[in-house]
Amino acid sequence: MSSASSAVCRRAIGGPTRAPPKGDSAQMTESAATPDFDRGETDPRAISGRARLISVLGAAIRLGPPLILLVLCLAFALLSPYFLTVGNIQNIGVQSAVVGVLALGQLFVILARGIDISVGSVLALATMVSVVAFPGHGLAQIITCLAVGAAAGAVNGSLITSGKVPQPLIVTVATMSIARGAAQITTGGKVVAGLPPELALLGDSFVGLLPTPVVILFGLAALLGVLVTSTKLGRWIYAVGGNPEAAEKLGVPTKAIVLFCYTVCGLTAGLAGIITAGRTDAATPMAGAGLELYAITAVVIGGASLFGGRGNIWNVLVGALIIGVIKNGLDLLGVEPFYQTVAIGLLILVALQIDMVRGRLETKLRAMQAREHAQ
Repeated sequence: MSSASSAVCRRAIGGPTRAPPKGDSAQMTESAATPDFDRGETDPRAISGRARLISVLGAAIRLGPPLILLVLCLAFALLSPYFLTVGNIQNIGVQSAVVGVLALGQLFVILARGIDISVGSVLALATMVSVVAFPGHGLAQIITCLAVGAAAGAVNGSLITSGKVPQPLIVTVATMSIARGAAQITTGGKVVAGLPPELALLGDSFVGLLPTPVVILFGLAALLGVLVTSTKLGRWIYAVGGNPEAAEKLGVPTKAIVLFCYTVCGLTAGLAGIITAGRTDAATPMAGAGLELYAITAVVIGGASLFGGRGNIWNVLVGALIIGVIKNGLDLLGVEPFYQTVAIGLLILVALQIDMVRGRLETKLRAMQAREHAQ
């Protein structure tokens, strides 16, 4: 190692530095002043130009979800005269609300480097338990539905943080099957129809021109947005997702944070169950089937990283709206549901590729910025 490199290392760890030999002083000054192209360094102006280009590309990708939503709306508006009618826009909002509520909870789990495949089944279980336990009592059903959802999420979090199987995917696939089976056991697979009016008030009513589920969705988004952006708990969630080992060394209670995120995810599944039951005036043990896929898709389309530590509440809502617009627009065009499923799958692949490109661009940008600072 050269004397200059030794000095840099000692400064980095706080050790004493040693002056270079006098004879090397001029040579080192000249070396420091002139970029060494053989080591991969380039003209600082060229680095700065490429860094700006990568920064612009990264910003364009971050603005991608709203742009995609805008393009889809324009396309379907041109293809169908019914797309921009008030009734259809309200319908899109209601269709997107359940996916949006589930996606907000899923975002918390993904921010903490997890994933929850069980949310659709938890939705059904919470709904069935609440209507069977308190028939005819709307308020009790609402409270029970939320409590069962939160409890199911807490079980997932506990199994992941304290159990023998730390892989979230495996754990939640197992609990997905358990929750779905338990939901069917409650009534022997039968549908319970004729629910109390309190549920219809939350799932099938309006506040002015806005459907109540949409109001609930935006209220929940505002609450969770404040939590993740303006509280210490929110900063801890991002820290755990970004680097759990470093977060733990800094005193962040990583296991408690993961448990909290899964509990929130279960709670939102219970809330989505209330909205679903209120819309249909019925509780069915097959409710929510496949919605876990849509929730995860909305989070990924919204720009969150499946590797944790990055995600935005409002972009998740945009992701949910993109799914709602695609499904609604294809319905208006008479496209069969089977092709809609294919379209959602392709959308997931595109979103994953965009996430990988964004990650590479951010890595290159950080490297270029570090090289600029070093010169």
